[in-house]
Amino acid sequence: MSPHDQTNAASRTFYPLIEDTRQLGSILDLIRWAASRMDELGVFLGHGTTQYWDEAAWLVLDGLHLPLDLDATYWNAKITPSEMARLVELIRRRCLDHVPTAYLLNRAWFMGQPYYVDERVLIPRSPFAELIADRFAPWIAPETPTEQILDVGTGSGCLAVALAQSFPEAHVTACDISLDALSVASRNVDDYQMADRITLHQSDLLSGLREEDGLGPLRFDLIISNPPYVDPDEAQDLPAEYHHEPALGLYAENHGLALVERLLDTAADHLTEAGQLFVEVGNGRRLIDETWPEHRLTWLELQNEDASLFTIARCDLPRWRGR
Repeated sequence: MSPHDQTNAASRTFYPLIEDTRQLGSILDLIRWAASRMDELGVFLGHGTTQYWDEAAWLVLDGLHLPLDLDATYWNAKITPSEMARLVELIRRRCLDHVPTAYLLNRAWFMGQPYYVDERVLIPRSPFAELIADRFAPWIAPETPTEQILDVGTGSGCLAVALAQSFPEAHVTACDISLDALSVASRNVDDYQMADRITLHQSDLLSGLREEDGLGPLRFDLIISNPPYVDPDEAQDLPAEYHHEPALGLYAENHGLALVERLLDTAADHLTEAGQLFVEVGNGRRLIDETWPEHRLTWLELQNEDASLFTIARCDLPRWRGR
């Protein structure tokens, strides 16, 4: 069945059920109805939740401008007809158009904090949260000065804000090749009143990060990056939700390794002597191990076993391939 036929079939399933909403009255009623429709229509999860009930509760509660931890005693509160119509339209777009909930609400959550997002940036879901919460221990010792930090490919800016909060003694530089993404990042930096702690740059990876006199590269004690790492040939196999995200933030040539390789080839010039580089590569560990079997990268053990993230010290970068 073609995607067009699948959408038409889903529409035939969904639209008659809209009549059911006339029988719904409370917040709890609508969350239950939305969860059932998402399950019935096979909505893909993975941009913030892993269960249909959680996805439906997020959409309905946030759509009503209510806290996600709303006390259960309020779940029987009545929804007005105008609110019901607006929420049913959001549910329709989630189920039939496969728009991720974060884009429908223009809000995503990272490390327990809300951020503005739209289709100009990827939806935050990085395992870097684990490392930031622990201030990158044991890779960065507590007594090690960390005064300059770089976030490469910042997107929404959520990692940059989290870094600035976790390292209050540091200045954070955040760069992205996309001016659209930087516009979103700027909004989030301002929302968290971090303009004096975070500097935004347009840069193709590290290439645009130079001293003001242009004579030398900016250097950092810590560089992190969540670069595009999806093979373009895999695009058609991804769930429809991913096609709402910017391709510039997802795909990279050479089976997804092109930008990772560029980072590794150029990072030494931008790290201080004791500096450390951390890079997220999705599920790319096996491919990297096969492509560069003698590499000097250290793979990190994460709670999210589906994610791969490596680190490498500046001293190992000149011969990171291990030869």
